[in-house]
Amino acid sequence: MDILTNYSYLLYPITLVWTFIEGETIVIIAGAIGSEGRFRVNVELLALSAFTGSFLGDQLYYYIGRRYGPPILKRWHHIGRKTDWAFRLVETNPVVFILSFRFIYGIRNISPFVIGIAGVPRLKYFVLNFIAAMIWAHSFAWGGYFIGSALNEFIGDSKWWFLGGFVLVVCVLAVISRFRRRKEPD
Repeated sequence: MDILTNYSYLLYPITLVWTFIEGETIVIIAGAIGSEGRFRVNVELLALSAFTGSFLGDQLYYYIGRRYGPPILKRWHHIGRKTDWAFRLVETNPVVFILSFRFIYGIRNISPFVIGIAGVPRLKYFVLNFIAAMIWAHSFAWGGYFIGSALNEFIGDSKWWFLGGFVLVVCVLAVISRFRRRKEPD
C-alpha cells in the first residue's frame, strides 16, 4: 500500500487517459481508494479527470463518426446489432440518448460514433456531452468513494480483497465477452 500512498497523484492522469478510451471501472476503483484517507485522493479532482477524459474522448469519437462513419461501419460490420440499437435510440430521442448513453452497458463506447453518423448538430452534442460527462464523472467518482467507505465500515482492510476480486471478475467477464464475439457468425 506504500506505492498507493506515495504515487496516488498518478490516479488523476491514469483516470483521464483510461476514461478517454474506456469507462467507469477505473473511476469507481479510484473513488474507493479515495475513501481511504491515507491515500490523499481528492474525489473532486478525480471527477474532473474522469470528466475531461470522457468528454474529450466522446467528442473525438463523435467527430470520427461524423466524418468517417459509414465507411468504418461497413468495415466493422460485426458491431451491427449494437449500432442498430443505438441508431434507433438516437433517432427516437437524441437529447435523452446523449444524456444517458454513458450509463447503458454495451453501447457506451460506440454511441458518440453513432451520434456523429446520425447527424446530431455539433453544438447540441457539445453542450449535452458536457453536461452528461459531468454528471457521469461525479456519479462514478463519488459512487466509488461511498462504496469504499461502506466497505471499510463493514469489512475493514478486507475491502482490498473485495476490490481485487471485483477487478478480477470484470477482467474475466471482458475476456469471456471478447471470445463470444469472436465466435459469433458475421
